[in-house]
Amino acid sequence: MKLRIGVALIAVLMVLGGCGRQQIETNMSEQLPDFKYTTQDGNPLSLDDLKGDWWIAYFSYTHCTTVCPRTTANMVDIQQALKADGFTPQIVSFGIDPANDTPEVLRKYAADYGADTDTFTFLTGYDFETIRTLSVNTFKAVLEEGALNQRSHSYYFYLVNPDGEIVKKYNGMSLKENEQLIKDVETVL
Repeated sequence: MKLRIGVALIAVLMVLGGCGRQQIETNMSEQLPDFKYTTQDGNPLSLDDLKGDWWIAYFSYTHCTTVCPRTTANMVDIQQALKADGFTPQIVSFGIDPANDTPEVLRKYAADYGADTDTFTFLTGYDFETIRTLSVNTFKAVLEEGALNQRSHSYYFYLVNPDGEIVKKYNGMSLKENEQLIKDVETVL
């Protein structure tokens, strides 16, 4: 009798313990390496600063004429939709042209797109090879210097868990996947 009660109690505790933890379908599992870069405000931002919270990442640069105007606008739309629903995860844009995208340039870029820099950070403060290595080795995304000072890079958005692990990528050019990102963020938060 005591054994049955004990097993039933353990089962109830397991069910109740899982109730507060929402799950999403994942498609990645890559641990971010430690980093410490510079924000659009000239302040340092490290992986340690982001740990403990869910956050969103993507890659962009200010004079991109192909995908960045759309992905940055889409990310601002995501930020606004989440904020309207009461969610304010940190969003981090890893700049892929650090030689040109200084904090001053990034501040103007953020303002031009209407990004709320309380929770949307644009990073610089490294060399191109450093960000290329991060893109290729950790985010599993292409990043190459191209002709006419353009760069071939990812148009994906990435969801990062509180442990600094990239758990899911989304096509940042797809309205359907952007909506899924919003749902997933709302689920985990």
